[in-house]
Amino acid sequence: MPVGDEREGAPERLSAAGIGVAELGERATLVQFSSAFCQPCRATRRVLADVAAMVDGVTHVEIDAEDRLELVRALGITATPTTLVLDGAGRVVRRATGQPRRADVIAALGAAV
Repeated sequence: MPVGDEREGAPERLSAAGIGVAELGERATLVQFSSAFCQPCRATRRVLADVAAMVDGVTHVEIDAEDRLELVRALGITATPTTLVLDGAGRVVRRATGQPRRADVIAALGAAV
């Protein structure tokens, strides 16, 4: 998962309520921004869900970009799929656009845990 540049003015920390879930992952949260007709989003969903199932304390959250335009704009999301890796406190530690490889997601989690 290539490291992306942090967006100027984008929130550095996200809350569970801010992304529409009951709680963040204990160790990390994989936040995926998707759109309905995005083929790479489906493959990304499978990869992130598999990694979250393999690693204790990691949660995968998928957000429909079209339904959450205010959040998309606030975070500077310009393409789907975009994945944010949050640490246990909700701090954005990694950001990537495009379909990630499983090994890259696991490596990116190293920055969060």
